[in-house]
Formats: sequence, structure tokens, C-alpha cells
Amino acid sequence: MQIRGGLELSRRHLLIGGAASLAASHVAPAQAAASPSAPSGAPVMTRVSFDVNGKACALELDTRTTLLDALREHLHLTGTKKGCDHGQCGACTVIVDGRRINACLTLAVMHEGDEITTIEGLGKPDKMHPMQAAFVSHDGYQCGYCTPGQICSAVAVLDEVKAGIPSHATSDLNATPQLTNAELRERMSGNICRCGAYSNIAEAIAEVAGRSA
Repeated sequence: MQIRGGLELSRRHLLIGGAASLAASHVAPAQAAASPSAPSGAPVMTRVSFDVNGKACALELDTRTTLLDALREHLHLTGTKKGCDHGQCGACTVIVDGRRINACLTLAVMHEGDEITTIEGLGKPDKMHPMQAAFVSHDGYQCGYCTPGQICSAVAVLDEVKAGIPSHATSDLNATPQLTNAELRERMSGNICRCGAYSNIAEAIAEVAGRSA
């Protein structure tokens, strides 16, 4: 067979070329079907229920939502503050099942059925928790931004000592914890006060603990 330009196209070459084209037309759709579809970007939602300040709460949340954002943005409990958002300042400290945690470092969906206490659940202006009252009387705050986390952490610290839970600085794990000034400051070291009201904070906690700093 002669084609334009004087080149000869044999029957054999023609058949081979046709077969290759046919195979390619079948492979392309198969590859397209096998490749993963592009992500839609839609969030994965789930339902989570927990008890917050003595009240049952149920939320439909993006699975990536932190406990801090669930409290602030969905339950409008803005007393818990967002500081560093990396678990370094302690401003977001809340009490979960009796233990203090950084709410910015944990996902809300991880707390199904848990009991959560925020600063709003400790006391009200007309009926303050003893720790809140002590912070006021000892000027344990200046700008006040870290104060909710400081107070929640302080309440949990006294519960830890009563329960005999040692701190990281305790060398003898079997010894009964003693809330000395040094021990108190060590236990509260995860809560940063940029205003530097540490001495007043320590005095407030010592008053509630029933001993001097």
C-alpha cells in the first residue's frame, strides 16, 4: 500500500497499529476508574455526647474539632481560653473525669460520655468556688486571660494531692505528697502567667489548701 510521500504501509503494520490503538482505548478508561476520586473536602461529621458542668450535651461535630473549640464555638462556654493552641500555656485547662487536661490538645470525639468541668462550672459571681474567691482576695490575676486555666488547674492540683498522686518532681513515688511551696509551683508549672502573678497565685492556692505558702 502506498501512502503520500512515497512511504509504503504494509498490511502487517496496519494491523499492528490498529490493535495498539484499540488496546489503548480500553486501558485509559480502566485506569481512570481505578484511580482514586479527588477528595471532596467535605468534613466528616459525627455525634458526640458528654456532660459539661452537670448538663448533658450532644453535638454534631467535624471529627477534627478540638474539645476547646467544641466548648467555645459550639457550647459558647468562652471562659476557657485559647492561648497558644499548642498545649504550652495552660490557658485552656479544663477538668475531665477529675483530671486536668489541655483542651486544645484533645479531640472532642475522644470524650464520649465524659464529665467535663470548665471555669463556668466551678462557681458563679454570686457563689464563687473557694479557689475563685481566693484568687480574688490574693490578686491572683492581672489581665485575667490565664486565670480560668489557672483556677481549674489549681482545683485539680489539690485533688491530686489528696488522692496521693505524685508529681513529676517526686523521687519517692510511694511517699505521701506534701504541698510545699516548691511542690505547688512544680505542679502548676504547666500554667503560664505572662503578667507574672505567680506569688499571688501560690498564696491563693495555699489558702484553700489550709496552709501557708
